[in-house]
Amino acid sequence: MRKLSLLITLLLVLNSFAQGGYRDSNRIGISAGLTSLDLFSKQFNVKPGQGWIAGLSMRGNYYNNWQMVYGMHFTDSNFSLQSVTNEEINYKLSAVQVHLVGSYMVIQNHLTLEIGPVLQINGKLRIDEKDELKAVKDSPYILAKDIININQINGNLYAGVTAGITNLRLNINYQYGFNNIMNNLNKKDELTIANGNQRFKANIGMISALLTIYL
Repeated sequence: MRKLSLLITLLLVLNSFAQGGYRDSNRIGISAGLTSLDLFSKQFNVKPGQGWIAGLSMRGNYYNNWQMVYGMHFTDSNFSLQSVTNEEINYKLSAVQVHLVGSYMVIQNHLTLEIGPVLQINGKLRIDEKDELKAVKDSPYILAKDIININQINGNLYAGVTAGITNLRLNINYQYGFNNIMNNLNKKDELTIANGNQRFKANIGMISALLTIYL
């Protein structure tokens, strides 16, 4: 009977430690980093630009070696097109991104592989006032200001890797937009005609590198 009591006590202690380890990964993360934004388009010759990204996330255990990561990030990213006079027209994309991704623990608290969807809510593209009336080289009958009214709700596919120590980790990820972010422009017949009767089409490609502090 005494041996059984000791065994039960030992199991309870081990279970307590295991639960403590389980909760250890349920942490809030504060992240900040840099981005490189590109648009994949057969029509427009896009030059990627740099920007920033920052926000909060929650990393929690889900099942066995799987975790779930929920987060919200704010980003300000840039890309550019050329004008007919070979000047760069810089476009800025400001967005809020909400992600819920699966995270596979290769090494607990040190190395994970992640994949999942991202909901992106963004405003119109922004350009400098001095560039608004510049004609776009890839479509000379289109002015720079004509293509700022892009889709404001978009979906991206996220894949990344996170590495580091328990409280400080580096995340590098890539996002590809699975919808046509310029589809909203196709609703205006005059723009389609000015575009040589071609449909506007482009997909986001964004690389991010973030440093995350887990509380």
